[in-house]
Amino acid sequence: MCSYGVSDFRFSLSIKNFSDFDLEFLSIADFPNSEMNGSSSQISSKRKSVLPTYKIGKTLGQGSFAKVKLAVHKTTGHNVAIKILNREKIKQMGIEAKVEREIKIIRLLMHPHIIRQYEVIETPEDIYVVMEYVKAGELFDYIVEKGKLHEDEARYLFQQIISGVEYCHRNMIAHRDLKPENILMDSKFNIKIADFGLSNVMHDGHFLKTSCGSPNYAAPEVISGKLYAGPEVDIWSCGVILYALLCGNLPFDDENMPGLFSKIKKGEYILPDHLSYAARDLIPRILTVDPMMRISIPGIRQHPWFSSKLPPYLAAPPLDTTEQAREINEEIIRDVVNLGFVEKHVKESLLNRIQNEATVAYYLLLDSRRRSPSDYFESNVNRISSFNSTIPAQTVAPFPALVNHHLMAGLRPRVSADKKWTLGLQSQARPKDIMTAVFKALQDLKVSWKQIGEYNIKCRWVHQSSISKEKSNMMEAELAMISPTVLKFELQLYKAGEGKYVLDIQIADGPQFLFLDLSVSLLRELNVV
Repeated sequence: MCSYGVSDFRFSLSIKNFSDFDLEFLSIADFPNSEMNGSSSQISSKRKSVLPTYKIGKTLGQGSFAKVKLAVHKTTGHNVAIKILNREKIKQMGIEAKVEREIKIIRLLMHPHIIRQYEVIETPEDIYVVMEYVKAGELFDYIVEKGKLHEDEARYLFQQIISGVEYCHRNMIAHRDLKPENILMDSKFNIKIADFGLSNVMHDGHFLKTSCGSPNYAAPEVISGKLYAGPEVDIWSCGVILYALLCGNLPFDDENMPGLFSKIKKGEYILPDHLSYAARDLIPRILTVDPMMRISIPGIRQHPWFSSKLPPYLAAPPLDTTEQAREINEEIIRDVVNLGFVEKHVKESLLNRIQNEATVAYYLLLDSRRRSPSDYFESNVNRISSFNSTIPAQTVAPFPALVNHHLMAGLRPRVSADKKWTLGLQSQARPKDIMTAVFKALQDLKVSWKQIGEYNIKCRWVHQSSISKEKSNMMEAELAMISPTVLKFELQLYKAGEGKYVLDIQIADGPQFLFLDLSVSLLRELNVV
């Protein structure tokens, strides 16, 4: 939604026009259509009253429910792009929740390779989203124009993409629609990830299952309707983008949708001979059908092809949004104060992430002052390290007897925000070995299950209340009146890092303390306790 132009399928070599495909599976693109209601003079007058600090210019893009205008921020003199969303048309299209979610998500993100949102101004008729103006255009058009890129250039762009995606995951955001059409490039050919219309927030112990994104870039588990944690599907999309950068076309293509889906599910594609050995090694690691075996972002960072010629600023993981709020540039503060704002008010607003004229001026000046993305991380260059996981650590436990592998230490049940009990075990064993041990343990506990996916099962356990010896002479009819307690829960294994897997156990229905009792029994069967 945050890309300026109209997102469509026009890559004639390999991207087809799937206009009849399920709309939920497509990006929330602004399909070309009508103007907003009202005369141009009335609209212009209304915008001046709503946006007094901006001088509105030409239209950059237009669609069925939104248009994007170029504007100048009068206080600082810097260009911005203002996306004007019509509430009535958003309501008609039934995408209010998606629009609201995207706006909230982008507001949290502050990264040199992610499109910046400066402020949101709302009226009863429209929503005005003021964001960073990116002049050059889409990565898609760049690939179409140049064809396959030299590996050094492709690497430089891919390193920026991975940095932005890694930052999203660290802040618990899954993009879910990564593709060249949703990646912008500025005048210096630096990457800006945009269009978070299908993104979602990831929560510990909860999994996503919406089939969304664009078919050619969607991971096998997404098009198969399986549960997924989030990072692994973005990594797959990054692999498709890398292939497009290096080869000039897409790895998965077919004349019809079933054929395309079949190739994606089987991981059928051709690696051209012109690719270097390192590139030919990395791409298959990313485009691995089994999400458990798919390389993680830390693994990509450590790969020789990716780490070669890595800019220093990209070697240091960025601060998360909370840490960034505490990073205040005193020089920019002085410039903002010179524009007429009160220093104390500016700092308080920045620390509390409050949107107002002062903070908009601060970030516009800050972004314009940075001559290159490397300046963004200038305070972090000594923090060069890679994350242990793209997903925050789950509750973990050592169960060495499982398959005789060393496992992470610690175990504790916890309650998530919605009061559902969850339990997590982290292992470095092979996924199939973990599941084999789990199936045996469930069988020994007389738990019945239904396998939803290769690493996802729904379980049902019937607990019959014990009957004391004094009641042993009850009639069968009386015994039948004692209702058994049914406990339902779900098990999901997912990748938490390179060679690390988390078995997430989550209650669906039944007494919570009974769930904990059963969990302890399961741990005993797995030789954890």
